[in-house]
Amino acid sequence: MPTGPVHTNHAPAAVGPYSQGFWGGDLFFSAGQIGLEPTTGEIVEGGVAAQAERALANLKVVLLEAGVSTAEVVKTTIYLADMADFAAVNEVYRRHFDPPHPARSTVQAGGLPLGALVEIEVIAHQRG
Repeated sequence: MPTGPVHTNHAPAAVGPYSQGFWGGDLFFSAGQIGLEPTTGEIVEGGVAAQAERALANLKVVLLEAGVSTAEVVKTTIYLADMADFAAVNEVYRRHFDPPHPARSTVQAGGLPLGALVEIEVIAHQRG
């Protein structure tokens, strides 16, 4: 069973003292990902939908490094700078998670790192 931190150079480096992901038993916990382009460290242009696409792409490479897929994600949390973006993020999210969809919470945050419009984190369960 994997243990400890997960890191990949294919996702943006952490902007603080934390791991991109961490194994705790058979559960994998990702750090929140925002719409940062891994090669430049800049937030992608194009609004909340473009940022959500990039955040989910970043999450997928962290999951890949951890040895799990979106099919093993059991819980997601989405943080929005503005709840008015809920429908736009849902459209993007729907393309990245197949039914049955993981449990999810979506909350409006008072502010997100680097002025991001959306941040997404996941919990995955490694199937034996």
